[in-house]
Amino acid sequence: MIYCVEDEGSIRDLMLYTLNMAGFEAQGFASSEPFWDAMKKERPELILLDIMLPGEDGIAVLRRLRSSPVTADIPVIMATAKGSEYDRVVGLDLGADDYLSKPFGMMEMVSRIKAVLRRANPKSAAPAVLSLGDISLDPTRHSVASGGREVVLTLKEYDLLKLLLEHPGQVFTREHLLSSVWGSDFIGESRTVDVHIGTLRTKLGAAGRQIQTVRGVGYKLEV
Repeated sequence: MIYCVEDEGSIRDLMLYTLNMAGFEAQGFASSEPFWDAMKKERPELILLDIMLPGEDGIAVLRRLRSSPVTADIPVIMATAKGSEYDRVVGLDLGADDYLSKPFGMMEMVSRIKAVLRRANPKSAAPAVLSLGDISLDPTRHSVASGGREVVLTLKEYDLLKLLLEHPGQVFTREHLLSSVWGSDFIGESRTVDVHIGTLRTKLGAAGRQIQTVRGVGYKLEV
């Protein structure tokens, strides 16, 4: 989970959309108050923190994060106004892991997030790349390729493909896939799985044919 603290709604929505398309779970906050409420419930992997916030600003939030042993090690990327060297210096001195100068590109944001997350877990053994036929999935980079071409998946499409690649040849019922990917408390129909499998096949191109329908049961990834 990535927390995005940004008071400008249009920018925040674009950041969240981009993060979701890149395969990350993300939640946005317009100010520090709801952010701190969320922190009590779930610890994020990384925080994107704007400096110019209403009320408690980003520098104050960062100072609180770094002063608590519970949150001191959470990676933080600061967003600063273009040319605001002072804010960048203060943020880095307080322990920010990186910064983005506004206006910044969404691809740059995702690249910096991935780089910071890699640095934050240097001792972790890199998960093996999952591959079958022309499909490959790199858990470390959170990326997918089909026939050597990078494919952009939504979070659920990514999780579906990862599960299938981890168990090649195994037949999964729609109910099993729904529970594993959406969670046991998800309220919805098995048709949800069919729709996501359909878009996943389309995005994978010719390799999408490896995801086979087992009539009356569910799906499997053909070995």
